[in-house]
Amino acid sequence: MEAIGHVLNYRISRNRKISVYIAFGVFIILLFLPWTQNVRSAGRVTTLQQNQRPTEINTVIAGRVVKWFIKEGDFVQKGDTLLQISEVKEEYLDPNLVPNVKSQLLAKSNSAEFYKSKADAAGNQIKALEQIRNNKVNQTKNKLIQQVQKITADSMDYIASANDYAIAKKQYDRQKQMFDSGLVSLTQFEQRNQYLQTMLAKKTSAQNKYFNTKNELDNVKIELSATYQDYSEKILKAEGERLQSLSTAASTDAEIAKLNNQFNNYSTRNSFYFITAQQSGQIVQLKTTGAGEMVKDGEKLGIIVPDKIQLAVEIFVSPLDVSILKVGAKTRFVFDGFPAVVFGGWPEASYGTFGGKIYAIENTTNNEGKFRVLVIEDETDRKWPEKMRIGNGAQSIALLNDVPIWYELWRNINGFPPDFYTDNSAKEKK
Repeated sequence: MEAIGHVLNYRISRNRKISVYIAFGVFIILLFLPWTQNVRSAGRVTTLQQNQRPTEINTVIAGRVVKWFIKEGDFVQKGDTLLQISEVKEEYLDPNLVPNVKSQLLAKSNSAEFYKSKADAAGNQIKALEQIRNNKVNQTKNKLIQQVQKITADSMDYIASANDYAIAKKQYDRQKQMFDSGLVSLTQFEQRNQYLQTMLAKKTSAQNKYFNTKNELDNVKIELSATYQDYSEKILKAEGERLQSLSTAASTDAEIAKLNNQFNNYSTRNSFYFITAQQSGQIVQLKTTGAGEMVKDGEKLGIIVPDKIQLAVEIFVSPLDVSILKVGAKTRFVFDGFPAVVFGGWPEASYGTFGGKIYAIENTTNNEGKFRVLVIEDETDRKWPEKMRIGNGAQSIALLNDVPIWYELWRNINGFPPDFYTDNSAKEKK
């Protein structure tokens, strides 16, 4: 019996050794099986385009609620009327405010046109005065030339009459000597005296005429100067009226611009009395504000969730992992509410996961010190669930390189990030 027990114990020990050897061999084989490195992070469903995200329904102006045209849960199209409010500020209560401002604007426009026309008329008057002045000056200059010529002629007549008088005086002196000597009669002497007096009269007349002509020349010069001064005053006066009209027109244009600004502001404000949908979608989170209640400017009244969107997932990864992610890299997702069985190192064996690819990686961290990564649907993989909504939770598995299990265990034991010892130059050669 002792021999039999010894044989049995030997066989049991040998079987244990064989089992240990087999288990060790299986473990060694498992260490060399491929393992897909991955980076896991949590995220949520959002949209790729910012204009596809939920938008608030706000009122631009303060007012009183008149009527709601929709209720929570309704689907609306872009441009549909959601709410009507009425005015509450005193300066906008006039129902004819916009027409009245428009009438003022029209009146100011007509006034500006009147002043501009008046300025144009003054400009035309200035041109006419300048033309008349030029004609008058030319006429006076011609008259001045005529007077100069007349002075020349009168001076010649005066010189001639003076010469005639000098000759007659010499003849009279000789005649008197002859009369005193008794050589000529008294009659002849008196005739010579009469001739002398005639020459003296002609000389005096020519002299007076010459002096009068000179005086007329001075008068023409004075007239020319007076013409310049007179028309200069008239032109300056007309120019002053023109500039005053232009100044008034400019001031009126400024008032027109101000009124036009008011008119546009009032017209635009009228369009704010009816709040419309800025995009198509579903109405949610409406504020419980009934008719007659007051709302403030900029106040949130509800939210519109767009109905046509391109879904994406935003995930947040640590600085240690973001350096190994790149745009276009593949990811797997597990969405909240959709059952899945996940094998981290063997994504092909996972069930209920959905594919994605990295679309963008932000270059700055959020308040928690993590980087935001935006992931879109992988068109080559199975389609994301149609019933998925914005805000759904998602667990992301960013797929990296395939490595042996022993390498992954060694990496995790040493706390190295995935692909810590990857040779980039070798990758580029491949």
